[in-house]
Amino acid sequence: MKKIIVIGGGASGLMAAGIAAERGLKVILIEKMNGVGKKLAITGKGRCNITNNCNLKQFIQEFGKNGRFLYQAFSRFFNKELIDFFEEKGLQTKVERGGRIFPVSDKAKDVVDLLKKWNIRNGVKIFYDAEVSEILTKESSISGIRFKDGQLLEADNIILSTGGSSYPGTGSTGDGFIMVRKLGHTINRIEPALVPFNCAGDTHLELQGLTLKNIRASIWFDGKKKFEEFGDLLFTHFGVSGPIILSLSRKINREDFSNHRIEISIDLKPALTEQTLDERLLRELNQHGKMKFKAILKFLLPRKMIPICIKNTKISSDKLCHQIDSSERKRMKNWLKDFRLNITGFRPMKEAIVTAGGVSLKEINPKTMESKKIKGLYIVGELLDLDANTGGFNLQAAFSTGWCAGKSV
Repeated sequence: MKKIIVIGGGASGLMAAGIAAERGLKVILIEKMNGVGKKLAITGKGRCNITNNCNLKQFIQEFGKNGRFLYQAFSRFFNKELIDFFEEKGLQTKVERGGRIFPVSDKAKDVVDLLKKWNIRNGVKIFYDAEVSEILTKESSISGIRFKDGQLLEADNIILSTGGSSYPGTGSTGDGFIMVRKLGHTINRIEPALVPFNCAGDTHLELQGLTLKNIRASIWFDGKKKFEEFGDLLFTHFGVSGPIILSLSRKINREDFSNHRIEISIDLKPALTEQTLDERLLRELNQHGKMKFKAILKFLLPRKMIPICIKNTKISSDKLCHQIDSSERKRMKNWLKDFRLNITGFRPMKEAIVTAGGVSLKEINPKTMESKKIKGLYIVGELLDLDANTGGFNLQAAFSTGWCAGKSV
């Protein structure tokens, strides 16, 4: 009987191992941590955004130019098949904003537990606290693995699913990149993707903990607008985070921050044009003419932003509203539509949700996930040079590539 070794017990590894075992193959799953699915258990803020219900074309577009690689995998096992897979095994799912699919229980642990029990039921033998140092080959074909303690284990096929370099505390420390590079694979530049920004100054500290909902944020390089997103943003002790920040970070993760002046512009009133906003300000000022400027701001801004607005617009906090002239009103309007912070760089890789870059897709069979360089080696999940926005896209790619490998070994 064929012996299959799966290295890494994350989303792609658990799917690959379970599918291969379901086919009657002898499968050993090797996990360096003391449990499987550590990263899976914290995805979606602990709720696990399994996939997205958008159509194939939209899904592929989320991965950019490399998305074409996924056509064959998704044609075999896509979002409907993944949802059916979980629901047939007792995990009910639901659809939320943006087509995001979650377990009804809102517990990522339920997803991990289901996959683990399914693997064990299919006969997968799981080794915990076991670290692989090297993949062994003979005449460009898989022969086995070497553990960190020097022990050897023979294998007919290996599915490598060690994850990228993000969230190293869950076991994703980039080991797989080192192993496949030794075997002659090309590793395209590794960068953090879906990661918060560091900001200069102390404005973000004053706003720490504040979430802005339904705003528009744009990234400016040397005075020119390059990208924008609409949604929610969070101020933190280091800068800014939140869904739209993570999406924007992925669009600029190949840029060299040291060579650019990078700013984020926040439109606090995206539903209003400059003209309609000006009309509203004029109306508020006239209606509350005897109120002080700082008092009227509660109708326009979250409490934490009021001191920032006063400082940035240079309008006296005690000035009466009927005394505010057109030039001051214009400063107020401009600030509400273009509140800026200077971006100094990304947070470290360990805080990134996914890894950008990875094993060159030119060296992988898109139908089977088998290496074109080493016979019997299959590479899946975040190790591949594939990354997408938040919304369940990255997990679907992990499950689909794992499924293909499990079906092909």
